[in-house]
Amino acid sequence: MNHHEQIEIPLSKRKMILTLLGACVFVVLGGLFVLNPQKFTSIIMRNPIVILISGIASILFFGIVGISIFRKLLDKKPGLIINHEGVNDNSSGVSAGFIPWSDIREIKVSHVFNQKFLLFIVNNPEDYLDKIKNPLKRSAMKMNYKSYGSPISISSTVLQTNFDDLSKVLVEKLKTYKQ
Repeated sequence: MNHHEQIEIPLSKRKMILTLLGACVFVVLGGLFVLNPQKFTSIIMRNPIVILISGIASILFFGIVGISIFRKLLDKKPGLIINHEGVNDNSSGVSAGFIPWSDIREIKVSHVFNQKFLLFIVNNPEDYLDKIKNPLKRSAMKMNYKSYGSPISISSTVLQTNFDDLSKVLVEKLKTYKQ
């Protein structure tokens, strides 16, 4: 095996466009909830204030997701580069950047709802948080750290690969390069 091989996994424009369309739908629905919360009261949600707050949350969350995906659509760099030095993560709006193999203790699979992602358990998580200048990105990574024990997570959502293949190659390369 060539220890200097490099694997590049491109961003999937198709997956990003579908995600962007989904985010836009939820922003529009959130806007409708904000503009006329009484119209959306039902047996499940009787309180228009709850509907209004849900609408605002939907606009904020999915608006940020939409902006992040739109920026990634313009990005020409690969989503992930895996080589003998480590992993260069450019797969999302909260990408960690370069992660050397020497920093990675473990790669774990985690789930949020029906979304699978890989958690990179690193020796020095604070260092990754400290190097992030964007306050929104840092806040999202801090939430990951508090909730899952690592600020670094990677999903196959916008990559030209499926989750199982991504997980397999990263775990194999971690074993290979950590020896």
